[in-house]
Amino acid sequence: MSDQKDYPLLNGISCPADLRLLDKRALTRLCGELRDYLIATVSSCGGHFAAGLGVIELSVALHYVFDTPRDQLVWDVGHQAYPHKILTGRKKSIASIRRLHGLSPFPKRKESEYDSFGVGHAGTSISAAIGMAIAAQHFQEKRHIVAIIGDGGLGAGMAYEAMNHLGEIGVPLLIVLNDNEMSISPNVGAMSNYLTRILSSDLYRKVSRGGKKILGPISPVSELAKKTKEHVKGMIVPGTLFEELGIHYYGPVDGHDINTLVSTLANLRRGETRPCLLHVTSRKGKGYPPAERDPVGYHAVSRFNPDQGVKKKGGAQTQAPTYSKVFGDWLCRKAESDPDVVVITPAMREGSGLVEFARRFPERYFDVGIAEQHAVTLAAGMACRGLKAIVAIYSTFLQRAYDQLIHDVVVQKLPVVFAIDRAGPVGPDGATHTGIFDIAYMRCLPGMTILSPCDQAALPPMLDWSLTCRGPVAVRYPRGNQPDRPVQEKPAAVDGRAACLRQGRDLALLAFGAMVAPSLVAAEQINASLFDMRFIKPLDTGAIERAAQRHRCLASVEDGIVQGGVGDAINAHLRRVGIRIPLLQLGIDNSFQEHGSRDELLSQAGLDSDGLTRTLEKWMKKESGSS
Repeated sequence: MSDQKDYPLLNGISCPADLRLLDKRALTRLCGELRDYLIATVSSCGGHFAAGLGVIELSVALHYVFDTPRDQLVWDVGHQAYPHKILTGRKKSIASIRRLHGLSPFPKRKESEYDSFGVGHAGTSISAAIGMAIAAQHFQEKRHIVAIIGDGGLGAGMAYEAMNHLGEIGVPLLIVLNDNEMSISPNVGAMSNYLTRILSSDLYRKVSRGGKKILGPISPVSELAKKTKEHVKGMIVPGTLFEELGIHYYGPVDGHDINTLVSTLANLRRGETRPCLLHVTSRKGKGYPPAERDPVGYHAVSRFNPDQGVKKKGGAQTQAPTYSKVFGDWLCRKAESDPDVVVITPAMREGSGLVEFARRFPERYFDVGIAEQHAVTLAAGMACRGLKAIVAIYSTFLQRAYDQLIHDVVVQKLPVVFAIDRAGPVGPDGATHTGIFDIAYMRCLPGMTILSPCDQAALPPMLDWSLTCRGPVAVRYPRGNQPDRPVQEKPAAVDGRAACLRQGRDLALLAFGAMVAPSLVAAEQINASLFDMRFIKPLDTGAIERAAQRHRCLASVEDGIVQGGVGDAINAHLRRVGIRIPLLQLGIDNSFQEHGSRDELLSQAGLDSDGLTRTLEKWMKKESGSS
């Protein structure tokens, strides 16, 4: 970390009120200090990186112009909110971000009064800001509401729904569109192309420079003036989408020109009482050349030397490959032999292991942007006509398309395969990105089949089998590369049956997916039997009944929420067939897990091998005493 003396202006800011005491001429220097501090800090602790560098000037300008926290800023997603956190009293603790008990990786209401809305998923800021603006009107509060959304987030369907409503009700609200031509991956879709056309229009640039001269002398109360302005903008801006929605459009403005940003925002704060949108252009990774060249690679980083940059992974693999890599490799092999295989992803190309597939099979790769609902129904339409549609999606983001999963896939019994990455505890991104709910929200769906591999080697056979099914199938697997060694030498055939990995006494562990590996260690410690259950739905009820007949106690182990989880399904089956046996249901308690590493979160929940061993030993002693 650089010495404190390197940041004389930034060190004097403990809250935005301090920032507003600065002379406007000092803001350029402050932005430089803030950018240097962000580079020094994140390189030493890791975290979201490129997005924050791209909004340094915007963050300073917003807090300089608006009276935060009375005026409320609503950030979309929150990847870009590190500068906002630094300016709002969290500078000294920013190095703890994403760590257990440290700062949240995203804006969080209970963390700071300056975080007016908790975020983590894209496309929510405009809807939340409209709600706040309506509340301000209702309580007759004089405050300004600002929604900051990226061009990637603007591609989410929810953002369009919000703008459609905003144009109708007309509450005063400023939308700041931070256009860096990126989400996590490069942007796709018509909205991205639309914004690019605005920026590339020679006519627009020429008229923008002289816009005040053209429109300034016209009386604002004149109907002719209104029509003239509309027609001039109609000639300049392709499609005039925002104007047609009833949202007045301004820009584009250089998002790295602090003086222009401050002047423009001040004018809008002072003079606008209608819904309006300020189009700001920025560069993701601004000020750190490696991140500017590779904003995808620098989206989120581990610790690195800022003089050397992030070291690219390569050379010999010392660890097992990640589940995402195994999925991507399987997909390429499958596409070579089966021309009907297609893949749909909502802007998760890199994270889902799809880079190579997208390069080799571009005509069968469909990145729909941040549009999870569309991704699922698109897959349903493809499956209707005979394509083998695979939706590559994170567990947390499938939640956003739950209605489409039910209505468009499950009700129609369509053979769509869901490759669900980041299942179970995810880690540093915290409660908004956790994958602990998918078992509970999918298990209740009629006709849904759910599998979970015990290790990386078990994943491809499950995926192969899924493509042979006539109905919807989900294969869920965790983030990263756990376990480091295979659970078994050769994966068992995928035929709906559980695999008994160990014979023991008294207790049988019924473990699912990533919980098989730590359960195996625990089973060895306490001489318990262990079943790799493999299928979450339908359950291998025969294996469960045989285990109940041969043991005094059963324990289910899953990396999802216990309430509504697979342990509940086991318990219900035992009751249904009249088998009375003690059953301990182990999983995540009915609470949201905060941020920390995946291993830390599993340990907190008692789902690592040591925690399982302690819990099971204590429970077995209790059961022995009561029998």
